[in-house]
Amino acid sequence: MSRIPVAVPDTALSVAGVTDYIQALLEQDPQLNRVWVMGEVSSASDRGGHIFFTLQDTEATAAIQAVVWRSQRSKLVTLPAAGEQVLLLGQIRVYPARGQYQLSTLQLLPAGAGLQALKRRQLQERLTAEGLFDEDLKRPLPDYPQRLAVVTSPQAAAWGDIQRTLQQRQPGMQVVLSPAIVQGVQAPKSIAQAIERASRTAQAELLIVARGGGAREDLDAFDDEQVVRAIATSPIPVVTGIGHERDETLADLAADVCAHTPTAAAECAVPHIADLWADHAARRQTVKEALQSAVQMHYEQVADLRRRLEQLRLDRQLDQERQRLAWHQQQLRQLVQYRLQAARQQCQYLAQTLQTLDPESVLKRGYAVVRAEGDRVIDHADQVTVGDQLQVQLARGTLTVEVKDRSS
Repeated sequence: MSRIPVAVPDTALSVAGVTDYIQALLEQDPQLNRVWVMGEVSSASDRGGHIFFTLQDTEATAAIQAVVWRSQRSKLVTLPAAGEQVLLLGQIRVYPARGQYQLSTLQLLPAGAGLQALKRRQLQERLTAEGLFDEDLKRPLPDYPQRLAVVTSPQAAAWGDIQRTLQQRQPGMQVVLSPAIVQGVQAPKSIAQAIERASRTAQAELLIVARGGGAREDLDAFDDEQVVRAIATSPIPVVTGIGHERDETLADLAADVCAHTPTAAAECAVPHIADLWADHAARRQTVKEALQSAVQMHYEQVADLRRRLEQLRLDRQLDQERQRLAWHQQQLRQLVQYRLQAARQQCQYLAQTLQTLDPESVLKRGYAVVRAEGDRVIDHADQVTVGDQLQVQLARGTLTVEVKDRSS
């Protein structure tokens, strides 16, 4: 079978020519050279450090291939992950070998819930750097609070849960409601003002900030900086009960105690009266046992002392002490007598000495005392001159004489 010759038009292009034309159209278009695209990542794979993924509309009516080159990864705010809503800044690039075009990613931002999560993370990091979430700032809750303040919506189920729980645990507890809007655009300011109002005027010892469960976006008000700062600067301890067990807001991180749910917050704030009674009974039993133990110990000590006294035989010791005292008494008596006798002998000796030295005794033996004027005693001839009158004292009487002559 022979081929029929076909005339080739002058305008015919090769495959490469068509691809080059399309590449020139797309890559040189200023609108497509830097374009923002929003969509959902439907699949993503890492190949040698490059991330290839598909971006599609949420209704899956259209899709486009995209890539994050290895050199660009560290510059992105977030990396593509399947199921995430993202906002992509990229350039349209054509891959000639396959005749495909794709988005070369310059920047990737979370969108929708992801964008909200990014904002929350950035706020958390900033407040953490300021120290608002430090464990050292957490205050202990009062053991037995008498008055509580609650910040929540008066129409919310959380308020009913808290009242019911407090009534069960501590009937008669004084509870003050500081009402607030807990959802919507006005909620952050309203909650912050309610916290400040309760701290300033309620005269409460403890503050509960609560909101019932709901969708995660319903709790966005408790991730607001106004609310976080109001809790962190509250002059009284704060317990949060926000959402469900799985939920955690920035308000929970700033609170002194995070109980997650309103009911748990009320349970955490005040002890159950039955538990208090049980603790009281336990303390009474402990004190009773301690007293019994102390009394028993003293009984044993007294018994031990009694046994020791019996073993000491005090009557024998007393006899020994009497004998020792009698011996000391005899020794003391003898010492006194000896010293008295010695003193008497000394007195006799001194008396004899005095008698021997008595001037009258000397005069009686024929001696005399000669005195000149002024009662001066003369004991040498040189002390007088011829003509002096002297007094001569004898054993009996006195003579007045005149010096007629002298010789040395």
